[in-house]
Amino acid sequence: MIELDNVSLGYDHRAILHNVSMKARPGQILGLVGPNGSGKSTLIKGMTRVIDLFSGRILIDGRDIKTIKRDELARLVATVPQSPALPGAFTAFEVVLMGRTPHLGLLRYEGGNDLAIAWQAMEATHTQSFAERRVSELSGGERQRLIIARALTQQPKAMLLDEPTANLDINHQVEILNLVKSLCREQSLTIIIALHDLNLAAQYCDWMVMLNGGKVHAEGTPADILTAPNIKKVYGAQVCVYPHPINKLPTTLITAGGSHGSATPSGHLPLSRLRGSLSKPFLGKEIEKEHK
Repeated sequence: MIELDNVSLGYDHRAILHNVSMKARPGQILGLVGPNGSGKSTLIKGMTRVIDLFSGRILIDGRDIKTIKRDELARLVATVPQSPALPGAFTAFEVVLMGRTPHLGLLRYEGGNDLAIAWQAMEATHTQSFAERRVSELSGGERQRLIIARALTQQPKAMLLDEPTANLDINHQVEILNLVKSLCREQSLTIIIALHDLNLAAQYCDWMVMLNGGKVHAEGTPADILTAPNIKKVYGAQVCVYPHPINKLPTTLITAGGSHGSATPSGHLPLSRLRGSLSKPFLGKEIEKEHK
C-alpha cells in the first residue's frame, strides 16, 4: 500500500501541491485526474523521490520512503513515464532487461534468472513477438507496452503511470489500459495512474483523486468524483454526465458551441433525451432492449 500523509512538494522552494493525503491499495487502480498544472506528474515524482518533499510523509507498506535506499525503492516501485527516452538502436528485449538493474550488484551482469524474469514480463505484456526488433522500428502502442514490460521486470509491488495513453489512438489506449487492469488484478499490484481523459478514468479506475490548485478537490469512486459540478469547478467546463449505457459508469458528454440547454440542473442528461440522441447502431440491440 502507498499512503500519502499531508504531503507538500514542488520545485525550487515553490510548492505545487499542498497537504495531499490519500491511500492506494494492492489490487486497486487509483486514478489521478485534474487540469494541466494541477500537480499529477509532480505527485508521481515525489512518490519515487525524484523530487523531495517539503513536508508530510509518503509510506510504502508502512515505511517512510525517506528511510528506503534508492535501489530498494526501485525494487518496490516502478514508474511508466509519459514520454520515455528509449535508445532506438537497442532491441525490445534489451530495453526490458534494463528493469533488472535495481537487482544487480556493482559490476554484476544479468544471469539466467534475470533473463527469464524479463521474458516473463514480455509474455505478460504480449511484447515477446517483437523482442528482437529495434526500438526505433516500434509503434507508439508497442513502445508503451514495452515500458510497462520493463517496469514489470523490476518485480515491483507498485506501479506509477504518468499519462500512459498520451498520443495513442483509441484502440491503443484501450489496449494499454486493459493490460494495466489485468496486471493489477493478476499480480495484486498497487497502481496509481495519472489520466487526462475522464471517460477512460471512469472505466478503468477503482478510486479517484481529483486535484485542483495543488490540493485534493475530491476523492472517491468514479461515480462520486465525476459529477457536473465537480468538473465545472475544477476544469471550468460545462458538461453533462450520464450513466454509460452498458456498465452504468459515469460518462462525460460535451456539446460543441457550449449549448447545454438539454442538461438537467444537476448536469445529468435525461435518459429519454439520451435515448433519442444515440443511434441504434451505437446502442446495440441489447442496450435498446434494456432501456425499453
